[in-house]
Amino acid sequence: MKRVGIIGIGTYVPDQIVTNIDLESKIDTNDEWIRTRTGIEERRIAGEEMDTSHMAILAAKRALENASLQAEDIDMILVATATPDHPFPSVACMVQEALGVMNIPAMDVSAACSGFIYAMATAKPFIETDTYKNVLVIGSEKFTKTLDWEDRTTCVLFGDGAGAVILSEVSSDRGILSVDLGADGSGADYLYIDSETGKIKMNGREVYKFAVRQMPESSLHVVDKAGLKKEDVDFLIPHQANIRIIDAARERLGLDKEKVSTTVTKHGNTSAASIPLALFSEIENGLIHEGDVIVMVGFGGGLTWGSICLKWGK
Repeated sequence: MKRVGIIGIGTYVPDQIVTNIDLESKIDTNDEWIRTRTGIEERRIAGEEMDTSHMAILAAKRALENASLQAEDIDMILVATATPDHPFPSVACMVQEALGVMNIPAMDVSAACSGFIYAMATAKPFIETDTYKNVLVIGSEKFTKTLDWEDRTTCVLFGDGAGAVILSEVSSDRGILSVDLGADGSGADYLYIDSETGKIKMNGREVYKFAVRQMPESSLHVVDKAGLKKEDVDFLIPHQANIRIIDAARERLGLDKEKVSTTVTKHGNTSAASIPLALFSEIENGLIHEGDVIVMVGFGGGLTWGSICLKWGK
């Protein structure tokens, strides 16, 4: 069976930066309160003229360039998002039209902040079985359009952005080694977008309890499924929601802080976009190397979770 890996990556974040200090003048909060509880210092906010599809398209074009591919080389498009422009058409179809590649499958994947992992897992067997050669997987969110700016417990947490990867066949000693996915629908009421108001609602205490338990467990499970030990992991790319949750996963894996991505400080929680944004950042920083064993792990509304263990390189 073919080994599937990432052959190209691209991202986009809006230009507008909103710091914790900026929020102090708008809502009842302060910089110290936000930083000590979440680790967030600033986030990117998309303007009214930019929606989820626009960011997805820009990230996709950069991923194609990074992979040295043309749009017509793509055989399938998957977009992970909880904040589509419309209920339908899908963001994936809007990306397809913008790229000018007709008559290929395109669909959105809805698993909230776990969406990017779910989308990668969905793409994997299509490539392994020769159904498709190159699959474009995007995580894109305009979460700020769901925020109640009078609710200080949620509005300080989220930001906007997009990240895209091209999945394709890689050499037999590289690529995805294992996948772990799961969900617990009994926790659906802990984190959701209200259908009447369109605003996000969250039981922070319950989501935190779930995340600090499930994210480390999924990380360890996916490493075990790959036939590895936690000592074999070179770098952790966790969903960027809260620095304390990230630290819990890091400690369970026994990793030094230098081996864990913490882009939550600059981007906030970008939901399905957070893992590809974090991965790209660490590649740019020179912290991801050929042959490194990487664990990407996320959790989100549903409640959902997912992780992928891969060996970096083509």
